[in-house]
Amino acid sequence: MRAVIVEQWGGPETLIEKDVERPEPGFNEVLVRVHAAGVNPVDWKTRASGALIDWGTVPAVGWDVSGTVEAVGPGVSLYRPGDEVFGMPLFPRQAGGYAEYVVAPARHFAPKPAGLTHVEAAALPLAALTAWQALVDTAGVRPGERVLVHAAAGGVGHLAVQIAKARGAYVIGTASAGKHDLVKELGADEVIDYRAVRFEDVVGDVDVVLDGLGGENAERSVKVLRAGGRLITLPGPDDVPAAPDGVRAVWMLVEPDHLGLREIAALVERGALKPVVDTVLPLAEAAKAHEIGEQGRTTGKIVLTVA
Repeated sequence: MRAVIVEQWGGPETLIEKDVERPEPGFNEVLVRVHAAGVNPVDWKTRASGALIDWGTVPAVGWDVSGTVEAVGPGVSLYRPGDEVFGMPLFPRQAGGYAEYVVAPARHFAPKPAGLTHVEAAALPLAALTAWQALVDTAGVRPGERVLVHAAAGGVGHLAVQIAKARGAYVIGTASAGKHDLVKELGADEVIDYRAVRFEDVVGDVDVVLDGLGGENAERSVKVLRAGGRLITLPGPDDVPAAPDGVRAVWMLVEPDHLGLREIAALVERGALKPVVDTVLPLAEAAKAHEIGEQGRTTGKIVLTVA
């Protein structure tokens, strides 16, 4: 099968397309023929640093996939060949999503929302599960709470805005001025131009902050939380700031989640959640996709077409 792999860590040019052996499903696993693969910041960070790559096997890249079940292993009862599925298999272990086929446990996938194309569905799993697990499972966002979403037009952010709104929250987003209309269309009640003002000077009494930036941004975010507030930061454990008594600050790493994917699909099917796809490229142009992503100006997601 065709797959994009990285033979040594470094820049986008280290991504190469190569013929590799097609995997076969084992117990409780499914083989999925990939139609589209989402591109995420963790992909280029992994490629650049060598982190999360098992150099003893085929050094694969990518986790977000949408496709069709090709074969099922012993014990699988959820799917049959021909079923359309989407998911974030194996994260943070290697999955090799930039490929014609992926094999993983059946419950790392869920039925693809019928109203989405494979390109749209591939834009969802990692980013939407991150937003869902942060806002719903970790923060427990409740109706009427004030939720601040940083980078609200980005991959995780634009989905987090919609999920928070679907939970009945009052949503505040930060974004550059040119992206304000989009963030409002997604459901934000307020949008702050982070280039024009410091967000902590214009917003307060926040119940939940979702921070995908870390560093100084996470430290400043603590200042806007009310007593009982929750800060969920995504970049890494070193980005969790000191928090006053009565405020919870945590780092969260997304994980495969069959039930979470089904909840996300339900939001899509009732019209409460839709991914924004910024750029679509063929698998052979994975390096270009990384170059675009690393510029940090993407609105929504980048997706590779495979089949």
